[in-house]
Amino acid sequence: MTSYKNLKLKVLVTGGAGFIGSAVIRHIISATECSVVNVDKLTYSGNLESLKSVSGNDRYSFEQVDICDALEVKRIFKNHQPDVVMHLAAESHVDRSIDGPDEFIQTNIIGTYVLLEQARVYWSKLEDHRKHIFRFHHISTDEVYGDLPHPEKAPGNLPLFTETTSYAPSSPYSASKASSDHLVRAWHKTYGLPTLVTNCSNNYGPYHFPEKLIPLVIINAIEGNPLPVYGKGNQIRDWLFVEDHAEALLLVATQGRIGETYNIGGHNEKQNIDVVLKICSILDELRPKQSSYSEQITFVEDRLGHDMRYAIDATKIQSDFNWTPKETFESGIRKTVQWYLDNEEWWRLVQDGNYQREITGNKI
Repeated sequence: MTSYKNLKLKVLVTGGAGFIGSAVIRHIISATECSVVNVDKLTYSGNLESLKSVSGNDRYSFEQVDICDALEVKRIFKNHQPDVVMHLAAESHVDRSIDGPDEFIQTNIIGTYVLLEQARVYWSKLEDHRKHIFRFHHISTDEVYGDLPHPEKAPGNLPLFTETTSYAPSSPYSASKASSDHLVRAWHKTYGLPTLVTNCSNNYGPYHFPEKLIPLVIINAIEGNPLPVYGKGNQIRDWLFVEDHAEALLLVATQGRIGETYNIGGHNEKQNIDVVLKICSILDELRPKQSSYSEQITFVEDRLGHDMRYAIDATKIQSDFNWTPKETFESGIRKTVQWYLDNEEWWRLVQDGNYQREITGNKI
């Protein structure tokens, strides 16, 4: 893997107070000499508690800004003069997109458009040597590709998502991300803006907001609450440890080929029910009680339009950068469970009074 330890770029990270964004910022500060500007609106899932370890670093700064605000975004480009944009700001929870898609359209589509336009204007005025360095890296999801065949219905060698897989989004969330992907590629083809796109599989790890499956299960289990599992729990996801993802993202942002797409996966296809059972097994070992945590599992009505399988072929990024995840699912999930056991103060602080760890994706 090519080293980037001596990099001294100015990196603008949108959504840097979120789960993946904060991991990216922590990685940049610890692994490089780059400076970081964190641009985040601080919605319910964004929290600066995730960045306490870097908040005092003189290479880190924070701007509380909505990326839909063109004047504020323009000011940030002018004042901070970034060399690289890593665009992670997004509404990202499928259940919430089903219950209320408006915020997803605004942030994920309109916000990306505003950011692209301000980046284009800023880039067009740079001196040639800086224009050559500039990159706009858009971070997206494998959910834009839609559904893959499930082994229960199509046994044998099953396909994986590749960079050329056709888009077929199923939810308002994935449709909004597909739209933003297309905008980024259009700004490259039409205006020449130097863009890159990555599509990743399901992330997990420390500092994950408790609405997502893995932290939801860990915290509900600890508190003795039911562990809701959609349908039969046979939906398959490819799981990627967030710190592995952060490393891959910085490689693409700084060394990827302009105009290219890279899929980033964890090589860990697991059924949701198996993920839940694994968490229960680890908790039985690390925080034992009279009964197994698996007795708290409750099957609920499946989510509307629920895709049954996602799985990424990460051959391209492995070939181009010699990148593979460091964590197996077994090592990563153990680290994750232990982190939530050790950081109860964090996950209690990040939940406001409006979020009660409910699931909404089987409602209209």
